[in-house]
Amino acid sequence: MLVELGHFALILALGVALVQSTIPLIGAARGWRPWMDVAAPAATAQLLLIAFSFGVLTWAFVVSDFSLRLVVLNSHTDKPMLYKVTGVWGNHEGSMLLWVLILALFGASAAWFGGNLPARLRARVLAVQGTIGAAFLAFILFTSNPFIRLARPPLNGEDLNPLLQDPGLAFHPPFLYLGYVGLSMAFSFAVAALIEGRVDAAWARWVRPWTLAAWMFLTVGIALGSWWAYYELGWGGFWFWDPVENASFMPWLFAVALLHSAIVVEKREALKSWTILLAIIAFGFSLIGTFLVRSGVITSVHAFANDPERGVFILAILAVFVGGALTLYAARASAMEAKGVFSVVSRESALVLNNILLAVSAMVVFVGTVWPLVAELAFGRKLSVGAPFFNAAFTPFFVALAAILPIGAILPWKRARLSRAMQPLWGVLALSIASGALVWALQTGGSALGPVGVVLAVWLVGGAAADLWQRTGRQGWRSRLGRLARLPRADWGRALAHGGLGITIFGIAGLMAWEVEDIRTARVGESFEVGGYTITLQDVREVQGPNYLSTMATMVVARAGREVARLHPEKRVYPVAGMPTTEAGIDSGLLRDVYVVIGDAQDDGSWTVRTYIKPFANWIWLGAIIMALGGLASLTDRRYRVAAGARRAAPAGAVAAE
Repeated sequence: MLVELGHFALILALGVALVQSTIPLIGAARGWRPWMDVAAPAATAQLLLIAFSFGVLTWAFVVSDFSLRLVVLNSHTDKPMLYKVTGVWGNHEGSMLLWVLILALFGASAAWFGGNLPARLRARVLAVQGTIGAAFLAFILFTSNPFIRLARPPLNGEDLNPLLQDPGLAFHPPFLYLGYVGLSMAFSFAVAALIEGRVDAAWARWVRPWTLAAWMFLTVGIALGSWWAYYELGWGGFWFWDPVENASFMPWLFAVALLHSAIVVEKREALKSWTILLAIIAFGFSLIGTFLVRSGVITSVHAFANDPERGVFILAILAVFVGGALTLYAARASAMEAKGVFSVVSRESALVLNNILLAVSAMVVFVGTVWPLVAELAFGRKLSVGAPFFNAAFTPFFVALAAILPIGAILPWKRARLSRAMQPLWGVLALSIASGALVWALQTGGSALGPVGVVLAVWLVGGAAADLWQRTGRQGWRSRLGRLARLPRADWGRALAHGGLGITIFGIAGLMAWEVEDIRTARVGESFEVGGYTITLQDVREVQGPNYLSTMATMVVARAGREVARLHPEKRVYPVAGMPTTEAGIDSGLLRDVYVVIGDAQDDGSWTVRTYIKPFANWIWLGAIIMALGGLASLTDRRYRVAAGARRAAPAGAVAAE
């Protein structure tokens, strides 16, 4: 009975979403306040109904209700409780329910915290959000119903994909969806502004917090996915340019461009058309990612479904929303005339260049991701586009982006002199070049990637510090330190985000340039040398896990005769799913990871062992965390909370006017 109630709540949510998408829109067009006021309670009701439905599905997984087809396919009584819960979104149907739950959460949040928005703008934003919700609720109910019953329930389930039975996958999808779906708010604000025919500084200030929150969650989600791949898959890599990884990275790049573009609209009322277009494209690429994962057009460890019918439905949603928004964008082009003018050397110009580089980088990733599909459909050829293409095509644009970031952050608005703007940065530039030269000399040959990464990292981190310091004025250093603590949180957020990017770049460059890899066979009791460490295969034994069988090795890591770590890499087999997984043994440190993987037994009694010394691996995720903290710091700045101060920036009529 409870399952049927969950299904019924989802049907009611679709009805509420349809009301939310129509009544407030008519009210805003006619100026009928009671009709506009329907939007907020409808958004709240939609959230409550979907949350109830999601809670019912979660309960079914927790109690192992095998009368439910989805539970049978993705759970098992012996599975640990954490993975019973995460099994809710470890499949196509459940993950789509989480998708619409987060969509409804963002819509309800706009209703709760958007009280200072002009009534018409608020009604239209919530109506667009309700339309997106209605489309995806229909998709779930008609093609991906999670509440299908079985006439003859089995005694046990078929278990969740063993690769997904990991704490990293418990948190990675929710954060990723918070970022993916959060970009729908920027889209809704953009469409609402196009309907009204007015984009101004107040609109930019209202849209920025939502975009910032989505970008922050997307950053955390991508970092968690990268970290999971690093330690779980046993390959020792952090990024594989997998199509689904790319599908999350492209919206991230466009979200960064949107954030920077919205700053120009807010401060100078320029780049209005570009900002609206970025808001549409950023969410459009989120929908493209959803299509790639759920249509079966790509093969990936991340893919949820292999059903062309579902793919066609999502493609139709993509065409309607993005195509409709772009059509409206073309019709309203005259209403987005820029007011501010600026010279070639100015912060506006730097942000334009920043956005061009980000957009081109995203399109390079897009072309590399979809080209195999295009080649197969158009030419009947099966092609594979891998890391060599992406590294060669993407890296130059991102290096150029990192090079201009510190300069662009310091340049003043409207017009500037480059020589004056560079004054706080000359020392940073000298230090970065000297650091790169030192690394080049110390590494005694090898790839230039390491020195270039060091130069960019020092340039970005030092540039962020110089940006903060020059904002404290020219008084004595004690006065400047006091002023430093009183700087707006948005300034600190920008510095943290730029500095975090520098740290991540250093981690990637250091890992790729100086990694040591060793693959061999070893007998129990045998020792071998890798990168200055002595690795001893001390023992291999069979271990019984809660729902798996494990071949676990004990490997002692020593340096200069002193034991550093005792690692336990595993090779697990999940009998129900009939699938093996590799669990690496990792000794993590700030400067390096020792990464050990046990393989198969050989005929002579030895074991295959892969060992990696991975320098600065954890700096990759440390930088991502710092970037996300920068987003959080900016989000808590009182100037950038939802509608904070926006009424003073522009009267309500400036945005709500027809």
